[in-house]
Amino acid sequence: MSNVPTNVEGVGVPEGSPNGVEAAFVDARVMHAMALERLKASDIRDAAEKAWCATKRATEGLIIARTGRSPDKSPDTTRMLRELCLDDPQVNQLRPRYSIARDELHGDCFYSGLCDPLEDTLRLIRGTSDYIDEAERLAALPSV
Repeated sequence: MSNVPTNVEGVGVPEGSPNGVEAAFVDARVMHAMALERLKASDIRDAAEKAWCATKRATEGLIIARTGRSPDKSPDTTRMLRELCLDDPQVNQLRPRYSIARDELHGDCFYSGLCDPLEDTLRLIRGTSDYIDEAERLAALPSV
């Protein structure tokens, strides 16, 4: 398995490079825009999945910025975020939001079709932009 991350277009980005970080955040914003488009089309499940993907890519951008390494799989992303939280209380504030997006948007809504209460799901999808902004801000800061 290659350790070179790719952006949403499948273009390889060297691990640990500033471009890898930048590509992750660009991908996150593109995925969030796609989630909002799916909402306009009344496809809540696909919108939820795209919002989750945006959250995951923003988290990967933060991880790459702080460690120089890119997670290979979703469990690696979760583990590496947890490790970052041990060193930086500011990053720790993202962890519950990441977990909620993973569990409610990806697991419950997308996979199980359990998107109720709908207002909560819509709030999570729309609020993904705030998560991306915060992850990007933290990525720009030096590690504590």
